[in-house]
Amino acid sequence: MTTTSTTPAVSAPLSRDQAGGLLGQTMGLVALTAGFFALGAYIGRDTSGGWTILWYLAAFAVLFGMNAAAQRSEQLAVGLLFAFGVLLGLAVAPTVGYYVGADPQAVWEAGGATALFIAGFGAAGYATRRDLAPLARYFFWALLGLIVFGIVLVFVQIPGGALIYAIVGLVIFAGLTLFDFQRLRTTQDIRSAPLLAASIFLDVLNVFLLFLSIFGSSDD
Repeated sequence: MTTTSTTPAVSAPLSRDQAGGLLGQTMGLVALTAGFFALGAYIGRDTSGGWTILWYLAAFAVLFGMNAAAQRSEQLAVGLLFAFGVLLGLAVAPTVGYYVGADPQAVWEAGGATALFIAGFGAAGYATRRDLAPLARYFFWALLGLIVFGIVLVFVQIPGGALIYAIVGLVIFAGLTLFDFQRLRTTQDIRSAPLLAASIFLDVLNVFLLFLSIFGSSDD
C-alpha cells in the first residue's frame, strides 16, 4: 500500500531550519500513528477476520478524506491520520494476533528487520540527489501487479508463492520508501507533513507484514 499527495508548489523552497522541522514533524507523526495503530490492534485483538475488509475500507475512506482536508486544516488532517492508524490496527489485528499467539519471536524479528529496512532505505532516499519520481511510477505499477499476484495466490497454490510475494514486495517497498523520503526532503509545503507521514507509515506497515510472513513461515 502506498499513497501520494498533491500539494501546490510555493515560490520558494523551505529553508534548512524549515526542512529539518518538517522532517522532525513528519517522523513524529509517523511514530504517533504507529502508537494509534498499536492501540487499534490491541482493541481488535479478539475480533474475527470477517471485520478486516470493513476496517480496511474505512481506513482508506479516512485517507481520502485526509487528502481533501490537508490544505484546509492541518489539525483536521492530523486527527484523520491518527484515525487512519487506529482503523489499520483494527484491520491487521487478527493477523498480528495470530502470530503473537503462534510465534511471538517472529513478531519481534519482523519489527527489528522493519526498523533497519526503513532506516536504511529512508536515509538513502533522503540523501540521494537523483530524481526518483520516474522510478517511483514503475514501482507503483509493480505494486499493482503484486496485488494481482496476491489475489491469484488466494485461489491457486503456487510452490513458494508466498515467499516470492514477500521478497518481491520488499523490493517494491524499498523503492517506494526511497521515493517517499526523497519527497520528504524536497517538498516545498510544510503543511504536507500529515500526508507524508501517512505514506511513510504505509511503507512501514507493509514492510512489517512482509517480514512477518517471512519470519513466521520460516518456523513452520
